[in-house]
Amino acid sequence: MAIRNYKPTSPGRRFVSVLDSKETESKPHKKLTKGIKRSDGRNNDGHITSRHRGRGHKRRYRAIDFKRDKFDVPAKVATIEYDPNRSALIALLHYADGDKRYILAPEEVGVGDTVIAGDRVDVRPGNVMPLKNIPLGTQVHNVELKPGKGGQMVRSAGTGAQIMAKEGKYTTLRMPSGEMRMILSACLATIGQLGNSDHSNVSIGKAGRSRWLGIRPQTRGTAMNPVDHPHGGGEGRNKGRHPVSPWGKPTKGAKTRRRKASDRLIVSRRHK
Repeated sequence: MAIRNYKPTSPGRRFVSVLDSKETESKPHKKLTKGIKRSDGRNNDGHITSRHRGRGHKRRYRAIDFKRDKFDVPAKVATIEYDPNRSALIALLHYADGDKRYILAPEEVGVGDTVIAGDRVDVRPGNVMPLKNIPLGTQVHNVELKPGKGGQMVRSAGTGAQIMAKEGKYTTLRMPSGEMRMILSACLATIGQLGNSDHSNVSIGKAGRSRWLGIRPQTRGTAMNPVDHPHGGGEGRNKGRHPVSPWGKPTKGAKTRRRKASDRLIVSRRHK
């Protein structure tokens, strides 16, 4: 998938780049969409819990089939579509029994291809199997953490996890971050790498495009007064301390992860 740059006909066009994507349909399947209300970074009390969020273009939510639990029913890929709610593209499946569902679109799957989910199916991109039946070295995505719950990991554009080993009831995966993690072998995973891999190389290019995405402007702490931020004030440009949030909590590299019960399943972390 190529990245397209524009001629600098205006300051706003100079640094903008977009994807020449594989989309084949501009409007989503209406029965698989619903309206969503934006939170704008506020919790159920209306208090801002995530700053610099708000406005942005309206979106309709596309219902994605993360479970892929329709076993042994072949489906043909009808369209590849853009989804404003995620970085990956989505594919509309027409099942042989008349059902229609959206899935995350793998790299090598196009319109007209057939995919299937089952206990033992061909090892081809877009097909779904339990991890215990997928060969070592295979790239997978949309991986379950609990059997039957639906895929929760490896769902971003261009990502894929590699099956490294199988021992007992666990399968070891190398995650896109480099982390080595054990997952129950009964969990389902979709074969192949996700498409739209150039998504991370796109340049937003102008402030207005961030506003379309619901991202509001940020003011640097060093540009504030001492009353407004720990980094504020001082003669000249002084930070005077390690980077902190407006409320004095360490940021930029401070460890925030708490010990979890699932930590025992992490063989090696991404940070050495």
